[in-house]
Amino acid sequence: MMTALEGTYCGPAPLRADIWSRWNLDPALLLVLGLVALGLLALAPGRNRAGALAVLVLSVAFVSPLCALSAALFSARVVHHVLLMAVAAPLLALGWPGRRPRSPVVPLLAATVVLWAWHWPRAYDLALSNVAAYWAMQATILGSAFVFWRAVIHPDQALGVGLLGVLGGYMQMALLGALLTFAPRALYAIHAVAPPDWGFTPLGDQQLGGLIMWVPAGLPFAAWGAFVARRGWQTMAQGLA
Repeated sequence: MMTALEGTYCGPAPLRADIWSRWNLDPALLLVLGLVALGLLALAPGRNRAGALAVLVLSVAFVSPLCALSAALFSARVVHHVLLMAVAAPLLALGWPGRRPRSPVVPLLAATVVLWAWHWPRAYDLALSNVAAYWAMQATILGSAFVFWRAVIHPDQALGVGLLGVLGGYMQMALLGALLTFAPRALYAIHAVAPPDWGFTPLGDQQLGGLIMWVPAGLPFAAWGAFVARRGWQTMAQGLA
């Protein structure tokens, strides 16, 4: 199992004493993050704060010790995915909006299929033991979420459609989290070894990850729902003025 863990992009599972030394300074990754930041700033020079925040969140996910910790704990991997899907993706959508509003139904279905497929045990274990599969996971999760949020938070999207889209995005993640929380056994072989070093059983780590996906992950969705509602009400108020 440790051999498999050594094949993941984030490296082998860290011990507690080593975690703060496990920053990921991969030159290729830093170059990509820099290019994304420059590209977003070029779209809106001097005012793309959302794009800058998105790059910061992506840095936390891939550069900080969270990357290494997510090789050890499923619960840390859930935090990583929530940052991608519910924080970085909508910020990128704000910084790079679409030309016109689109229905969020198909993007929501696509993002749901992608998230659930990568949490199928065989697919998940493959992603954490193979660098190419790992980046396929990250790219498809972030990409599908970006397309979804681009539809949901488009400035011209109807208020009701936007709010229902946010609710749908949270509900599919919460349902997956509930299933993982109440699963009778640990599902992911890749996390069978490291959790005890962090004070968890593999099943307890999975249950914590499911709870994070189920409950705390709702906070960013609630924040984006409030953002959509506030902007929609402001638009309606301007129309009545």
